[in-house]
Amino acid sequence: MSEHALPVPEGSLVSDAEQREAKMTLSEQLLSFNGRLNRQPWWILGISVSAVAVVLQVVVSITLGTVSAPGEAGAPPGMAGGGLAGIIVLIVSLAALWINLALTAKRFHDRDKSAWWILIGLIPVVGALWILVDCGFLKGTEGDNRFGANPLAT
Repeated sequence: MSEHALPVPEGSLVSDAEQREAKMTLSEQLLSFNGRLNRQPWWILGISVSAVAVVLQVVVSITLGTVSAPGEAGAPPGMAGGGLAGIIVLIVSLAALWINLALTAKRFHDRDKSAWWILIGLIPVVGALWILVDCGFLKGTEGDNRFGANPLAT
């Protein structure tokens, strides 16, 4: 052990350094796949990010012309242009996907499960319900676990 390393307390799965890191910044909460996240921020951040993404996509689509009025000449209803607006909408969608995957990974970590559990969402209907119940309604692991300190304890 180096002279600068902090010792791990007896009976604890998490070092003091990891305990201090349990309080994540907003950017760590949104972008990192490491650590734990309890239910409240998972709901609040997940809904907020999704709502902002939808609003941005609608605004871009309206302002840059990817949405047309029904019966508008030259384009089928709802489909016009593309180009720059399509690229911006794609970037916003990918950013929202990344953030929601990171939030869900940390939520599974709080339940002492691997982030690979996100893949259960690929099972139609059952997978989405499983993630909703497991991440949204079930309490996280009491105390420290292999993914870090309890986010409610710090």
